Amino acid sequence: MSLPELFSTQSAIAQTPLNRKIFLRGEPGSGKTTAGLARLAYLLDKGVPAEQILILLPQRTLARPYHDYITQNPLPPGGIPTIVTLGGLSQRTIQLFWPAISSEAGFAQPHQPPLFLTLETAQYYMAKVVEPFLERGYFEQLVIDRNRLYSQLLDNLNKAALVGFAYTTLGDRLKQAWNGQPQHLILFDQAQECINAFRNYCLEHNLLDFSLQIELFLHHLWRSFLVRNYLQSHYRHLIYDNVEEDAPAAHDVVRDWLPVFESALLIYDQQGGHRIFLGADPQSAASLAGLCDDIVEFPPSLICPPAIRQFQFALVKAVQRDLKMDDVSPQIKTAFTHLPARFYPEMVDMVSSTIHQLVHEKQVAPGEIAVLAPFVSDSLRFSLMNRLEQYQIPARSHRPSRSLYDEPAVRTLITLAKLAHPHWKMPPTREEIRAMLVHCIEDLDLVRADLLMQMGTAPKGSPFALRPFEEIRGEGRERITYSAGLRYSRLRAWLVNYIEQQEEQELDVFFAFLFGEVLSQPGYGFHEQLDNAAVTARLIESIQKFRQVIEPVRSQQPDFSVGLEYLNMVRQGVISAQYLLPSDEEDAVLISPAYSFIISNRSVRFQFWLDCGNIGWWERLYQPLTHPYILSRHWAAGRLWTDAEEYETNQQSLMRIIYGLTYRCRDQIFLCTSRVNERGAEERGALLLAFQGLLRRLHQREQAHE
Repeated sequence: MSLPELFSTQSAIAQTPLNRKIFLRGEPGSGKTTAGLARLAYLLDKGVPAEQILILLPQRTLARPYHDYITQNPLPPGGIPTIVTLGGLSQRTIQLFWPAISSEAGFAQPHQPPLFLTLETAQYYMAKVVEPFLERGYFEQLVIDRNRLYSQLLDNLNKAALVGFAYTTLGDRLKQAWNGQPQHLILFDQAQECINAFRNYCLEHNLLDFSLQIELFLHHLWRSFLVRNYLQSHYRHLIYDNVEEDAPAAHDVVRDWLPVFESALLIYDQQGGHRIFLGADPQSAASLAGLCDDIVEFPPSLICPPAIRQFQFALVKAVQRDLKMDDVSPQIKTAFTHLPARFYPEMVDMVSSTIHQLVHEKQVAPGEIAVLAPFVSDSLRFSLMNRLEQYQIPARSHRPSRSLYDEPAVRTLITLAKLAHPHWKMPPTREEIRAMLVHCIEDLDLVRADLLMQMGTAPKGSPFALRPFEEIRGEGRERITYSAGLRYSRLRAWLVNYIEQQEEQELDVFFAFLFGEVLSQPGYGFHEQLDNAAVTARLIESIQKFRQVIEPVRSQQPDFSVGLEYLNMVRQGVISAQYLLPSDEEDAVLISPAYSFIISNRSVRFQFWLDCGNIGWWERLYQPLTHPYILSRHWAAGRLWTDAEEYETNQQSLMRIIYGLTYRCRDQIFLCTSRVNERGAEERGALLLAFQGLLRRLHQREQAHE
């Protein structure tokens, strides 16, 4: 990875003397990260040992430019820079100094190593802890999926650790700000009781979820002279990118550490803070500027053209209901195209046909197009990807909240696991077998799969649920076709052979062999299907991480089956998909929630904003057991959360989305509207009203100049 030609301010930042600390701020796309890479290159060129350089980021996905630079450029011998988040730094330090703090921190087994929990495994243990409370009637009045219940309880713990208050005060903080029905208050008490029980369970079994890792680092390790001296002597130079997306806890550590660093570069995105719901605090980040020697502001964005900047300005003013005719320039009309439709499917068709024109007529690379919505439902994802496939346009979707169980490939693998483990007493349904056959056997349509399922299902009491293909009547075999029957027989034989071995393998090992020996072979549904391969790899990785931390439960139950327990958790939605960002190298149209696209910090030429009338562009996602604004340092204790605060935060959220999207568009935005939404109702959300206000002002200006 070679750096582009630097402009003067970037060169000045990169070549700043090695005893200066700089706070660099500017718009997204103004070249700040490139300046950070140039600074890294300059430090290495001046002989700074690579292992003395700390590159700190709020999330791992933002580290890609730094990883790419390090892997694609030769480094001096002796080490590589450390690229971590606060969570990663905490975990490394805990592993190194665990014996020194385990007893003091209250762990029941201080001489045993800790078990670090992922988001998935933390949800699993939270489910184990909360289950007895649910049996006693806790959260009865709350209509919510189990996985959302567990994730909100964990989110509360994470907020307490990242913001810096005791987790035992969470319930009281939420109750003091509650302004709704009084009967809801008991839910906060119940949530607090479950949170306390989960923390006690973690201390008893040496389990470290994210919140406990942060607390151990902040309250035990960072306060230790020995640990702080080790870190401060080991790392002498800091590059801290996207500081506005990080939490106050990270800012506190950097605030203490800055005077000791020989040099530092802090990079701040204006109009940022898109991870507020995860604890980001732009105000806390901005306060770090006062500790630096120099504050540098970059010129405007290099990728956002003037027309889109004017569109951005006018649309934000329209959201604020302060748009005047003089604020609207005729040039704005070149920044966007309106795609109006009456019905939702019509809007999807218009989007698909427009993308077809861009790709096949104007030769736009598919990877330069992003289709964005407040939420991407299964039906929207399927409709768009199916239509684009018909146009022979590659597409990929990114939905961080999408459960593993929602993936057809995972459902297929789970059905096969049920068939291969009859002693689990989880026989798949006829519908599951039919769907598995369609997905597993290449070119097998639903009608023939249904026929194969009906004729191939063995009677109850049979040693295996599927009959041999040879036992199906001749007419049925001909309708199914012998080629499909041959593939079915090979799959069946593999499963029967596995059962006859009478030795249960670990589930991830079972899936790895099944994929490699059967499903990925020619004639089967996973052959040359990279999406299915990626999902399978993610499933196997998830099981491996699950196995690594399941020991406390396995040791208490001699006949415990990790595979069976994992499948139960997947079916309940407790085990969800890991955050996995699609590769930028894949040249395909991206279908993504708007926030996920912004957080990925990449730009495209064309953006499609779907369903602009949807209230989801403006309205905060309802979370009955947590609240990102109340659980922050800027909310006064005892202050009530009223409709006025809700309205103002929603307004700020919509403007932040507009800034985030427009800064990351290099050519044109397509605003897609439908009179009737996906559920068949009319919606007039704040984004649509603002856009209509902009159109009215444009019309008034045109009439005034006629």
